[in-house]
Amino acid sequence: MKRRSFISKLALAASPALASTPSRGPHTLIHVFLRGGADTLNFFVPYADDRYYRLRPALAVPISQAIRVSEHYALHPALRPLEAAFKEGRFGAVQAVGVDNTSGSHFDCQDQMEHGDSMQGAPAGGGWLGRFLRQHDAVSALSAVAIGRSLPESLRGAPAVSVLERMDEIGIRGAGDASPVVQALEAMYGAEVTLLGRRGRETLDLLRQVSRLQGRGEPPSGGAEYPKDAFGVGLREIARLVKARVGLQVACIDLGGWDTHFFQGNATGTQAERIATLAAGLAALEKDLSDCPDTWTVMVTTEFGRRVYENASLGTDHGRGFALMALGARVKGGRVLGSWPIRAEEDVNVNTPGPGGLHAETDYRDVFAEVLRGCFGLRAELGRIFPGASLRSTGLM
Repeated sequence: MKRRSFISKLALAASPALASTPSRGPHTLIHVFLRGGADTLNFFVPYADDRYYRLRPALAVPISQAIRVSEHYALHPALRPLEAAFKEGRFGAVQAVGVDNTSGSHFDCQDQMEHGDSMQGAPAGGGWLGRFLRQHDAVSALSAVAIGRSLPESLRGAPAVSVLERMDEIGIRGAGDASPVVQALEAMYGAEVTLLGRRGRETLDLLRQVSRLQGRGEPPSGGAEYPKDAFGVGLREIARLVKARVGLQVACIDLGGWDTHFFQGNATGTQAERIATLAAGLAALEKDLSDCPDTWTVMVTTEFGRRVYENASLGTDHGRGFALMALGARVKGGRVLGSWPIRAEEDVNVNTPGPGGLHAETDYRDVFAEVLRGCFGLRAELGRIFPGASLRSTGLM
């Protein structure tokens, strides 16, 4: 795989503001986006509500196979790797979260969520994580990382972002200290008089930090075993950056395959395989980072949930509210927050505006803002990151 030029990427992404890379890594928010509209009603099984079994005769997860965690809810059996984290209070969720977009469009709802907007009022401009990073003076090239091949909309407008699949992609050909390229750059930026000179020196220092981690093949900590799929590999790379303390503040990673219109399955099947991938990856990440538990938080979101009733193809169609999840030492977990019984549109024949399903009782921006507050201590800045939002507390952090 061809290595990418880190110097050129930084020159394109850097903002005029200047801040040195922290000597110790800050808190890292790991944003996992379940692309496709995940049916989180099968993640946190509302076994105490008989509507769930009546409306999903083929898709409901049998309580005999689920992991009962409260008088209302049970975890999908594929979430067993995260059972201990839930019961010990490190993994939790807010039920019935959603956007105010009722189009049912994957693109429109993802776009709104990543921009941190409402359908009411003017667009906020850029992505919500991009605005956060500008408020937080995050200008190091590794302040924000997107795992994959494209920049997510949530990071648009960030002072600096790196898009990569593996850390070994970062570098300059022949970038050892004796390399003629490096020596030339050292001479060019050595005076550190201009902003470009300081930025260049910072980038070279960062390249040296990263190069010490490349090709070492060190196993994950704590005996963690990541899945061999792209999601597991991406999480392992994020963990390496967290442990390396290179100043990572935000890491974004996607997990697709949640648009389950057909043959979704219940305790087993297509969706169960996706849930198992998510749970195995997050459990490995938690174990790998067990030596620094207070330095990271995972937030898991999707663009919308699914209908509460199954369709004729043994799947679920686009809905509204979903369960937003979080994992980490700062999470007030062990609970599924939100009203009970769950409010939902259960009549397939009712002509409601937009898709039915769980009512979106909690504005997604409330939870996003609470996660930022819990991770980074933000207060007044939240109004600039989510302009026009009331930002009520949910109790997740």
